[in-house]
Amino acid sequence: MRDTLYANVPFQLNEMTHHYGRNVHLVGNPFLLSQLATLCAKGVIQPQINRLVETLYVDLVKTVVNAEFPRKMVSLPTRMIDYTPQGLYQGEVIDPQVRVVTVNIARAGTLPSQVTYDLLNATVDPTVVRQDHIIMSRMIDAAESVVGSQIGGAKIGGDVDDAIVLFPDPMGATGGSLSTAIKLYKEKVPGTPRRIITLNLIVTPEYLRKMTTDHPDVIIYALRLDRGLSPPEVFGTAPGALWEKERGLDDRQYIVPGGGGFGEIMNNAYV
Repeated sequence: MRDTLYANVPFQLNEMTHHYGRNVHLVGNPFLLSQLATLCAKGVIQPQINRLVETLYVDLVKTVVNAEFPRKMVSLPTRMIDYTPQGLYQGEVIDPQVRVVTVNIARAGTLPSQVTYDLLNATVDPTVVRQDHIIMSRMIDAAESVVGSQIGGAKIGGDVDDAIVLFPDPMGATGGSLSTAIKLYKEKVPGTPRRIITLNLIVTPEYLRKMTTDHPDVIIYALRLDRGLSPPEVFGTAPGALWEKERGLDDRQYIVPGGGGFGEIMNNAYV
């Protein structure tokens, strides 16, 4: 007899209420928010910062896998099959044949992408998991304001047809770099992805506006929304209720309250 107990495993995402649209998910997780607060604290450097980033991304990737990845029914013999024909697990598992591509946007995205890649290799068939690499830089005007992003180089290992494409990039500030990277995959890389998902630790209202405007099909998962430079009437309202007034970037396009430059601290390189 087939036990249907695990034939349709429920998973409910715990997320903050907001008005940014159905493809934006602000993950509500007290443990991860606590770890992120420590990560952003003044004085946190190596090796602590990398350990915290790894902890955060392991859990964030698991959240995305639970919520977004396809499943399949299996009937798998356990070690008890040697003793009884009932020694079978029958139920849903993450589909081991789903294609996944994680994109390393150097340099802050390098460790998050490697963590994602390693975890996926232990979750689905490693032969259908790939890691791509993109070198990007912000373009800055004479006043040191960010005016765009450009790709300096890329190593893309094939098509993305029917693949879940993940962009694990910690800081969603202006959204310019990530929007450019996603555009590259849509326009230059063969195949149509099953889904494109960003995995961010911190995002701003400006980032969400840029991403939802440029790529309304992209799914966004973030641990924290920073809108610290908004006018007083914004605070106390649900995120996105006064979206046009919300502000999370200073004049240099740094996130407030934020955590400073993650890429600089993670790589101990300040140029």
